[in-house]
Amino acid sequence: MNLMLWILAFLLAAIFAGAGAVKLVTTRDQQIDRTPYVEDFPQIVIRGIGVLEILGAIGLLLPALTGVATVLVPLAGAGLAITMVFAALVHTQRGDGIAAAMPSILLAIVSVFFAWSRFGPYPL
Repeated sequence: MNLMLWILAFLLAAIFAGAGAVKLVTTRDQQIDRTPYVEDFPQIVIRGIGVLEILGAIGLLLPALTGVATVLVPLAGAGLAITMVFAALVHTQRGDGIAAAMPSILLAIVSVFFAWSRFGPYPL
């Protein structure tokens, strides 16, 4: 189970770091073309979400790899889950449909499972 959680941590970190990087480096017009919800928020908010996603990705791995402040690992998972719950709510509120909200919902579920596992039965 511990190996699975390590793999899950790396997968989640890659997904969130990638998504965060895209939010930081692409132009607003490119983001709106790809993800129309961006139009509803100021660019500073989108960039802030990108920073949070990158910090969350770092928090999933760095404390575990260094053995320093390992409590941050499940906290990062919980924080990313909360972020994804709000993302799903934005898609639902916009009327984008379940297909648009599903990636956020799945990432929230996986992040909650990861955080629960690291808080509880499989701590670092």
